[in-house]
Amino acid sequence: MASRRRPSPPAAALLPLAFLLLSCLSGAATAKQTGQLTVFWGRNAGEGTLREACDTGLYTTVVISFYSVFGHGRYWGDLSGHPLAGVGADIKHCQSRNILVLLSIGGPGNGYSLPSSQSAERVADNLWNAHLGGRRRGVFRPFGDAAVDGIDFYIDRGGPGHYDELARRLDGYNRFYRGRKGVRLTATPRCGFPDPLLDGALRTGLFERIHVRFYGNDTRCSYGAGAGTWGVAEEWKKWTARYTKSEVYLGLAPAESGVPEGAQGTVAVYLKYLYYDLLPKVQEAPNYGGVMVWDRFSDKKTRWSTVVKGWA
Repeated sequence: MASRRRPSPPAAALLPLAFLLLSCLSGAATAKQTGQLTVFWGRNAGEGTLREACDTGLYTTVVISFYSVFGHGRYWGDLSGHPLAGVGADIKHCQSRNILVLLSIGGPGNGYSLPSSQSAERVADNLWNAHLGGRRRGVFRPFGDAAVDGIDFYIDRGGPGHYDELARRLDGYNRFYRGRKGVRLTATPRCGFPDPLLDGALRTGLFERIHVRFYGNDTRCSYGAGAGTWGVAEEWKKWTARYTKSEVYLGLAPAESGVPEGAQGTVAVYLKYLYYDLLPKVQEAPNYGGVMVWDRFSDKKTRWSTVVKGWA
């Protein structure tokens, strides 16, 4: 005789289930937790200010996105409706809370490329003097005297040429710092291994962190595009095995993780597969670094990180 389908629990029953999931679960996912949560900020004015993101207490790194025009003698960033006024003060505020603030170069636009070695040299020079520790007179600093902690490579357009040279030049500025690394390098490649646009740069071994984007439209490895846990885990193994000296972050998008916008008090219920299936697998890697969140706007709407922070 056919069995009857169990009815869905009423909404009121979901809240205790969420607490049960948060407090009573144990096992493989606990062993390699780092508590490190990185978020991309700057893509939507509705996400709030940089200061507000840092004051949530959720994130250990915030990546400003994007420095999106470079390579042809022009250098500019796009903060998607955020006014520049106040961003410099917010950077300093975040840093005072021991939160790293990085600037990501590239993004989805078409305004950048590195056509030559000279272009790589000039872009490095502009990043140093406009956003990092350089102070050349006459160079516009959009964030005033605030300096970001490093540069993230998020390259989605153009060719792969000369990004390795850019990385070496940026790393070379660390000679001006004593006892600390003033220019940190991270990368945010697409999940398919290897990423043809960033492979050359990553092979320099200069990137301390790699945030792999397991979201988007790649059905081989995007968590929300049909790849599921198995597809993510297969590509994850390749990334962590190849870059053993870098911390590798699991990049996910709240908007693609099955959490309804405005979910109230039951976010953990929607994320049970992430906890039970995916995180235990990726946290087996000795160089697992944490979770990267794309982006602050989606995270604010879904409150995704309020749950994942305790699992990362």
